Amino acid sequence: MIRQAAIPGGEFDGRVAAVTGGASGIGLAVASELARRGAQVYVLDLSVDEVPDGLECLRCDVTDRASVRDAVHSMGERHGRLDVLVNNAGIGAQGTVEDNDDDEWRHVLDVNVTGIARVSAAALPLLRRAAAAPDGGGSAAGGGPAAVGAAVVNTCSIAATAGLPQRALYSASKGAVLALTRAMAADHIREGVRVNCVNPGTADTPWIGRLLRSAPDPDAERAALEARQPMGRLVSAEEVAAAVCYLAGPSAGATTGTELAVDGGMQGLRLRPVQE
Repeated sequence: MIRQAAIPGGEFDGRVAAVTGGASGIGLAVASELARRGAQVYVLDLSVDEVPDGLECLRCDVTDRASVRDAVHSMGERHGRLDVLVNNAGIGAQGTVEDNDDDEWRHVLDVNVTGIARVSAAALPLLRRAAAAPDGGGSAAGGGPAAVGAAVVNTCSIAATAGLPQRALYSASKGAVLALTRAMAADHIREGVRVNCVNPGTADTPWIGRLLRSAPDPDAERAALEARQPMGRLVSAEEVAAAVCYLAGPSAGATTGTELAVDGGMQGLRLRPVQE
């Protein structure tokens, strides 16, 4: 990924952001775009050796509470606040309910769902501090709604809202992420912390690349994935990153508890077949 020059006076100038799973794919695109728009960005991931210059890196395993606590503590020691948390770390799974054993169910849910809860719980004191800061647009007097406040954006999926074949476990985990997003939004709105999620369609990421390479006919599989999105192509990581930045930024100051689909029309459109 080529890093673009930072925008002087960008909307995240002076803000601190953390992106879990930020070393590749959508997470790296989000981290890079936040940095381009002025944020001090921390990439939290299991392996950070190949993260581009300009992004701070902290090794973090979202399935390990001590690892999460140490990463958040490091950010707190350096800045004393956290304005934006992007819970992007996640793993995939293929198959019907007959195909994934109990260990895989536990692992995927631990990463995709409980991982969000672990990181968010550890980060909330820093998010509240940012929301209450004079420059944070925190809660109004009397516990009213936040003007801007701090923001949490969870990476969900089209799999949470549309039935996809061979994705039972993955879909269950992302359905939980959608419900968790709404519950967190309700819990923390009066603290000045907004919580939303972004629902990508099939995105052109390294994970999809590995999936295609393992298919019997990679070209045919890619064509099928592109065809099921009405726009006729895969979503780019940069398009998802732009949506995350919107939800995390001041332009979405009145938006919380919602999901933003970036899916080429897959969720809402029902096109007629093309007539030959």
